[in-house]
Amino acid sequence: MARTTENTEADETLDDALDAVLLASRTLVAISAQSIAAVLDEVDLMQFRVLVVVASRAPCSLGGVAEAVGLHVSTASRTCERMVTAGLLNRTASPADRRNLELTLTPDGEALVGRVLRRRRAALEPVLAALAPRSRRRLTTALREFADAAGEPSDRALWAMGWTTEPEPSATDDEPNDDIQEDS
Repeated sequence: MARTTENTEADETLDDALDAVLLASRTLVAISAQSIAAVLDEVDLMQFRVLVVVASRAPCSLGGVAEAVGLHVSTASRTCERMVTAGLLNRTASPADRRNLELTLTPDGEALVGRVLRRRRAALEPVLAALAPRSRRRLTTALREFADAAGEPSDRALWAMGWTTEPEPSATDDEPNDDIQEDS
């Protein structure tokens, strides 16, 4: 069966979009990796994820950390113990139930998370500033539509992966934002 001109154009448009998304994803992954690389002499990637979870939920239980980063509780316990020893986490008995532990960041832990997130924002800011305001608005809309179409990463997934220290999102925070308007 012969391909129609319309199908060929649609395939070329899809190929162009795929190439553009792959290029952008390489750039974003590189920016993220570089921001974390700056602290890899202090923590590994899993430890950084733990710090972001604790920063977002503090105080946080050991079970909450394990669930958020996808670790078995015993692995999370060993990871957190190393971070307590390194002076990045505080571990105290819960006032509500002394059998449970609460984790919070030390000032050094807060500073480490802050450094990574500031580096990430600083790397992205000049890229976005180089775009015209209309292009930034269109990019914002397109990226949100892309994330919605992909179904992930949701705000919750981004939070668990260490991409934000905003408070843990509720289920409704993953809903699309219809307030954004695109200039024509």
